[in-house]
Amino acid sequence: MHDLIVRGGTIVDGTGAAPFKGDVAIRNGIIVEVGRVTEADSEEIDATGKLVTPGFVDVHTHYDGQATWDPVLTPTAWHGVTTLVMGNCGVGFAPVRPGQEEYLIQLMEGVEDIPGTALHEGIQWGWESFPDYLDALDELKWTMDVGTQVPHGAVRTYVMGDRGAKNEPATAEDIAEQARLVKEGIAAGALGFSMSRTIVHRAVDGEVVPGTHAAEDEIFGISRVLGELGQGIVELAPAGVQGEDMSAPEKEIDWMARLSAEIGRPVSFALVQHDIAPDHWSRLLSLCDEAGERHGAILRPQVGARPSTLLIGHQTFSPFTFRPSYMQLRSLDFEARIERLRDPALRASILAEESTYPVPQLKVVVDMIANGLDKIFRLGNPPDYEPPPEQSVKCQAEANGTDAYALLYDWMLEMEGKQLLMLTLLNYSGLDLEPVRAMLQHPRSAFGLGDGGAHCGAICDASMPTSLLAHWARDRTRGPKLPIEFVVAKMTRDTADLYGLNDRGILAPGMKGDLNVIDFDALGLEIPELVHDLPAGAGRLIQRATGYLATVVSGEVTFRDGKHTGALPGRLVRGPQTA
Repeated sequence: MHDLIVRGGTIVDGTGAAPFKGDVAIRNGIIVEVGRVTEADSEEIDATGKLVTPGFVDVHTHYDGQATWDPVLTPTAWHGVTTLVMGNCGVGFAPVRPGQEEYLIQLMEGVEDIPGTALHEGIQWGWESFPDYLDALDELKWTMDVGTQVPHGAVRTYVMGDRGAKNEPATAEDIAEQARLVKEGIAAGALGFSMSRTIVHRAVDGEVVPGTHAAEDEIFGISRVLGELGQGIVELAPAGVQGEDMSAPEKEIDWMARLSAEIGRPVSFALVQHDIAPDHWSRLLSLCDEAGERHGAILRPQVGARPSTLLIGHQTFSPFTFRPSYMQLRSLDFEARIERLRDPALRASILAEESTYPVPQLKVVVDMIANGLDKIFRLGNPPDYEPPPEQSVKCQAEANGTDAYALLYDWMLEMEGKQLLMLTLLNYSGLDLEPVRAMLQHPRSAFGLGDGGAHCGAICDASMPTSLLAHWARDRTRGPKLPIEFVVAKMTRDTADLYGLNDRGILAPGMKGDLNVIDFDALGLEIPELVHDLPAGAGRLIQRATGYLATVVSGEVTFRDGKHTGALPGRLVRGPQTA
């Protein structure tokens, strides 16, 4: 007898092959038949007229803290993800010496905008080494499988203390000890070694992530252990991810190519389009091709599915947040504040005032808004992540003969004050997503950068798997779409293969019983909303989806119609997996 049969669906199997009609049967958590299944069963899902896909594999998340207290792992769980990888960008919570916990929380809070109060309240510490951390995770159950990586920031701090945190040069002894710890973590089941090279990533105290300025001998000395073990990948947030050093793409790729060629392992880095150098991404992809063809380097740039945005509104922040009359409303609850903001006299006062910043860094954010009025759009419900240029607040204000800030003020009051505006920071230099399409279609690129669990206050991109499928395979009107079989393979087989998870990502006999049943016509996103459901009542933006009829992990239905069934079949993934 089978445990579960999904009958009569349109199967997009993750291989890139054309969709076909058929059934999927799962027994003991493993797919045993794909095609026509004649046997009757105790549990069946009628997928007639629906898509059946492998479970999505999200390789770029930051649930390192949340995974210790939240078995559901929202919002990522709402978007068809059945396996996630955390520990990205060099930040995480192991290894940790007693007394260093506070620093690692501040590092995560500063880099990934996860409220420190939630991390303090939620994390139940009980480990020191990375294998200890894996053992602690191994005791937990989730709605999906979870894999993690050894973060350079934690390792460097563990070995070098304040010298490591302050980015002082590592000695030969420091490097050898870091390499030992990373090797220990990979051998125990970590899926990779991660680091940050961008000056944008900073702890709460303003210091960049430990290892940001690490010399080549340190990076290579640590990473060689992956080659010795023959497993794991190197993942990083590179210099240039936010435009701080984009003048020499050859230099950027050179060391990664040499490292990958030497250790024989993939190196994966974030790739985005930046307004400072709108064609930089294309040059980097060409250099990845050259490095692969000439030196055998395995360079896998991670790319997203839509613009990288800051969300502006009364639930998040705006250019009015620090104006005196607006700040006087902070004690009011949301509904009362919105009601007051509708008063024409108060509106006039706020629009006439200058901001007073409690900390200078906040002025930088408001200045970004002031300099990007041509790239601010209503997000709407359902959200539109590829709006045309004429819909920007600047163009609409000019067309209506009004002030852009006055219009922005009025837009923010729409939808009972819950309208969000998006400032398209990255991937939207030409005000369309053609560069993103080219990045997605490049054979070396890997789909990622959703940052699930992170950027709680101003960004909400954990929903990118839903965007990839709905926008690129169905909804896009401003350019070519992408074939559905390509889109599904991009976030199933391809992402699983990157991390050596060869037991999932394809619907075929012998593979893990992870899948989605999707009403493709109904698939979509709701507008993000601010909730206060983190430990200590801390807030975060969440975004729900429609159209996911069922998500299945190891043969158990974890979600039906977007609601958690209570099933927690997800387990820690230790090391590469074979079917």
